[in-house]
Amino acid sequence: MHAVLVEDVGQHVGQEVSLRGWVYNKRSSGKIRFILLRDGTGIIQCVLVEGQVSGETFERFAPLTQETSVIITGTINEDKRAPSGYELLVKDVDVGQIATDYPITPKEHSTAYLLDRRHLWIRSLRQNAILRIRAEVIKAVRDFLDGDGFVLADTPVFTPTSCEGTSTLFETKYFDQTAYLAQSGQLYNEATAMALGKVYCFGPAFRAEKSKTRRHLTEFWQVEPEAAYYDLDDMADVAERMIVYLVRSVLKNKARELKALERDTTILEKLEAPFPKIAYDEALEILKTRGIEVEYGSDFGAPEQTALSDEYDKPVFVMNFPLTAKEFYMKEHPEKPELVLCFDIMAPEGYGEIVGGSQRVDDLETLEKRLRDFNLPREPFEWYLDLRRFGSVPHSGFGMGIERTVAWICGIKHIREAIPFPRTLYRITP
Repeated sequence: MHAVLVEDVGQHVGQEVSLRGWVYNKRSSGKIRFILLRDGTGIIQCVLVEGQVSGETFERFAPLTQETSVIITGTINEDKRAPSGYELLVKDVDVGQIATDYPITPKEHSTAYLLDRRHLWIRSLRQNAILRIRAEVIKAVRDFLDGDGFVLADTPVFTPTSCEGTSTLFETKYFDQTAYLAQSGQLYNEATAMALGKVYCFGPAFRAEKSKTRRHLTEFWQVEPEAAYYDLDDMADVAERMIVYLVRSVLKNKARELKALERDTTILEKLEAPFPKIAYDEALEILKTRGIEVEYGSDFGAPEQTALSDEYDKPVFVMNFPLTAKEFYMKEHPEKPELVLCFDIMAPEGYGEIVGGSQRVDDLETLEKRLRDFNLPREPFEWYLDLRRFGSVPHSGFGMGIERTVAWICGIKHIREAIPFPRTLYRITP
């Protein structure tokens, strides 16, 4: 018997097929029994009619429980009343494993309860939709960068030193040495960009931030493009075009999932380049009008990012922060040496920063001074200094957080739902 996916049943109307999945729900009405079957791609109503199936098959309905595994055979019919537009007229039910006392019932559960059972929670319709949109975002990002001439060049997870500040490093033993979990692949991207021209890495990053905000995970995924001979404006253009591309991909390919999330897609549908750009000083003034005072030279935290992103109905660039707010590798502004050539992109609707990028220091003397000024040890960075000794060129890059981007596109409040198994300050299970 031909096994098909629920999402493909429209191609098999009038045909006898098998569907393999799990019982999402069931109900009875007189001599008719209804099974809602989910298979990961969708949900379909399966109808058993007494007298049209064998008595043995009809009796298999009674012991079925939520999340029992089944293979159901029957004929696909169109039914506009059904949620999917189709139903399966059942011929046979093959029961796999009967699920007993499934812990996530239709009643309300606390977030902590659900997170403790995240391995089961991801079976729900809402979480299914979020994770499918996440997959689409990742695919769209890679399609865009591959199509734009960037080469995937993976970077290590074990690193000898910091990229984003020593206070948020996860330390681990590496045989008889000390190593750290990568905060970013950027420094290695700079090396591969000098070999391949335009590169990107995609993978997990780790930040030991003792933060409990809805925007922070200790383990998250990010994509990081880097390009030789690109200045800040060149890289801002890449980021802008990429965001538009991936939002359009989600709107086109995951409309059903957005609908399941009851996402208001108005802002997403209107999204187009160019995005507004404001300077750091302008951002401070906007924050002041909202009653938020930020000391000059400080970076923006979650409240400041939320306030700024609330001002716009599309992503906004905040340009050229003071060096005191950013990292050692950022190139100074040619006209304002206290500033660096960088940008953060804030997503609208209060979602805050989803992208951070900069032009990199490209001369040896300045980079050596930065290491001293930031109290960073020189020896672990000797290989990085080599990039300025041997054919250095202007170059730029950025990092985009997948979970923050997915949270914005889905319209969800906390990024812990934007990754299959979130890791936070107080959670490392399941």
